[in-house]
Amino acid sequence: MVTEQEVEAIGQTLGDPQQPLQARFRALFTLRGLGGPDAIAWISRAFRDDSALLKHELAYCLGQMQDRRAIPVLVEVLRDTHQEPMVRHEAGEALGAIGDPEVLDILKQYSADPVVEVAETCQLAVCRLEWLQQHSGEPAAAGPYLSVDPAPPAKERDVGRLREALLDEALPLFDRYRAMFALRDAGGEEAALALAEGLHCGSALFRHEIGYVLGQLQHEAAVPQLAAALAQRTESAMVRHECAEALGAIARPTCLAALRAHVADPERVVRESCEVALDMYEYERGPAFQYADGLEQVNNPDAGGGDSTRAWVPGGVVLGHSYDPFLQQPLLCSQLF
Repeated sequence: MVTEQEVEAIGQTLGDPQQPLQARFRALFTLRGLGGPDAIAWISRAFRDDSALLKHELAYCLGQMQDRRAIPVLVEVLRDTHQEPMVRHEAGEALGAIGDPEVLDILKQYSADPVVEVAETCQLAVCRLEWLQQHSGEPAAAGPYLSVDPAPPAKERDVGRLREALLDEALPLFDRYRAMFALRDAGGEEAALALAEGLHCGSALFRHEIGYVLGQLQHEAAVPQLAAALAQRTESAMVRHECAEALGAIARPTCLAALRAHVADPERVVRESCEVALDMYEYERGPAFQYADGLEQVNNPDAGGGDSTRAWVPGGVVLGHSYDPFLQQPLLCSQLF
């Protein structure tokens, strides 16, 4: 069993700005995998940090945990106009991911937010919650990814028709997102290239989600487009951040030069994303069993990152990882051992 002291030690790593960002990310994803009120409390406290990237990931993880106890802090972050737009956006998306209809009113209110990324995110979250209500009682469709997505995948399976829907800016954003996630689930080079075309159209929110999905897909065919978007200084930092983390997830040698070229980028969120992506790259290329090694670091602090020892959590479950279809970074999943 994981003790309160171990959870506290992981939480302190997350909340310590003197720790390397990579270590804080690994602590965050460990807490996300452990779950429970103490993990939520430690994640919530870290919203006081000054790193927009870290706070964005805090909100993401709270949404993926799908625990109603995270709703109050996410609503607070969404309402806080002093928080960066990408943080507020992720709080809105997380509220939709939790799936509780009690947040519909607040999401509808912020669907008219003056910050476009926040407004569009809340509109999508409203659509997701209404879709869930309309399809309640239906068995959830099994897919290859374990993340909670902002839209269910479309039922269409033809990659060509899905590409047309993805790139059709006359369609509702929710429908285009459904095409996006269906393409991700289809996999393969044709789907990856179709998704990569989305980096050249739509809003910043749409393009950022394309980057995230390409990171989940992990197909090398998308590397040139992701590297080009990362290098484009006029592109939204939110989009460039997702492209950087996607390159870290794909983890081919061709990704390395692009990431190293931007570790000193003028945009803090971009350079921090490259820093985290390089850590993800090393993880993907190395022997470690899991990315979220917070328990291992607490119990064996001299091991260093990349140790392959398995970290046990309650219930005889081992934490492994997959790349969330939403992820700009690794998502924990449970694997029975």
